[in-house]
Amino acid sequence: MAGVDIAAPKAAKKGVGLHRPKRRIGIRIDMTPMVDIAFLLLIFFMVTTVFRKPQAMEVNLPPAGVTVDVPESNVMVVYVRGDEKLFYRMAKGPVTGTSMKDIGQVFTENHKLNPELIILVTVNRDARYETMVRVMDELELAEMTRFSLIPMKEEDIKDVEALP
Repeated sequence: MAGVDIAAPKAAKKGVGLHRPKRRIGIRIDMTPMVDIAFLLLIFFMVTTVFRKPQAMEVNLPPAGVTVDVPESNVMVVYVRGDEKLFYRMAKGPVTGTSMKDIGQVFTENHKLNPELIILVTVNRDARYETMVRVMDELELAEMTRFSLIPMKEEDIKDVEALP
């Protein structure tokens, strides 16, 4: 708590003026309660603060050396070219060009036609990382949970680069 210490008056010197010397009052303030309150508030705000959850997508990696046979009719291949253009192919069908804003609709429509659909996203190494993430976001918005990310092979690069 706070306390007031009163200094003892000094004896006046004889022959020096008629006024009395001023009394100095020493004030001592106990800072312990304020420090306690500061730490209580700090702990309160640390415990009650809700931090933003990291936005991460869970990725399940298969064990090494395991192969899964999938009917080709259940596979859609999405190609991301180095210049950020998107193409897709259903099973053995033709390669069709699309845009980033339309790819979500393509995923949704094909998933309705075939609920067992598996998406293979092949990305050219020259493509920006942001494009791959946007495609993955569109997959999540279309509620597609079965997809794989693979690097684009040399023969795919040649085939896709030839497209307009």
